[in-house]
Amino acid sequence: MKIVFATNNAHKLSEIRSILGREAEVLSLADIGCHADIPETGLTLEENALQKARYVAGSYGLSVFADDTGLEVDALGGEPGVHTARYAGGEGHDSEANMDKLLDKLKGTGNRRARFRTVIALILAGSGGKPAEERLFEGTVDGSITTGRRGAGGFGYDKIFEPEGFGQTFAELGTDTKNTISHRARAVAKLAAYLKTKV
Repeated sequence: MKIVFATNNAHKLSEIRSILGREAEVLSLADIGCHADIPETGLTLEENALQKARYVAGSYGLSVFADDTGLEVDALGGEPGVHTARYAGGEGHDSEANMDKLLDKLKGTGNRRARFRTVIALILAGSGGKPAEERLFEGTVDGSITTGRRGAGGFGYDKIFEPEGFGQTFAELGTDTKNTISHRARAVAKLAAYLKTKV
């Protein structure tokens, strides 16, 4: 099965291809010639994921899935949430600035509990390229925010997020381990199980 992953994020693409393996041939937005800046104006992860998937399905008539991921910190009332990628503001995704802002906001805070949540919106193309169905899959991993950066691997907030029960950050655990326990891995596992019923 060929399916579009509505992203041009090389890290995400590599992670998804690694998790899905031979279940599907995953194409990026660049692979299908989509260079649009797809808006993400939803107030929830679900809304953003659906917005991206619907744009690609409507414009290209292809089967597609899109994800949105949020880091939800208890002591900050669920921040950064839908603003995770651009938490520090400014242009693009500045991971270092995002981590700096989060660590600064949590200075002196005892409660550092947090979770990563990924929502995947899947739209399968029907006859004539019209969407046949929409489905949502969610993956969550609980953990905590460390007091400083640890580890050299990963991306995003991986250096400051320690998943529950591991004693190491995602950046310290490495890609192979992360890809089996992460929020995205759990959401993709549900997606993969569903796609198997369609081939």
